[in-house]
Amino acid sequence: MTEQQAVRQAILSGSTFEEQIGYARAVVDGDWVHVSGTTGFDYASMTISEDVVEQAEQCLRNVGAALEEAGCSFGDVVRVRYLLPERADFEPCWPVLRRYFGDVRPAATMMMCGLADPRMKIEIEVYARRGSGARV
Repeated sequence: MTEQQAVRQAILSGSTFEEQIGYARAVVDGDWVHVSGTTGFDYASMTISEDVVEQAEQCLRNVGAALEEAGCSFGDVVRVRYLLPERADFEPCWPVLRRYFGDVRPAATMMMCGLADPRMKIEIEVYARRGSGARV
């Protein structure tokens, strides 16, 4: 095993998509944590709300679980990307996003794009550096 392999760790959430498509919820590479685009599916039941704000909440619970398993928190997030099919769905999510990121102030981008399943209304991707921020 090389030194590079020793510091790289895949984090799986139990989502059926990870197995079907072939990816990890997150990858830890040294101090960096790359969290894949994460949707509002409750992975335990593989259900998703029809409400975009509830989806945003679930996205962030899913992201938070991956960050915690990687040994960091939302306070360590340095970049976030929001992906939404409908521009009008973004603003209703702002209070939820501010609750998680308002004190952290990561670099952020919102992009409009199609998502893999028409039930998905928001997808959130983050990059974090362990130990770089306050525990939030």
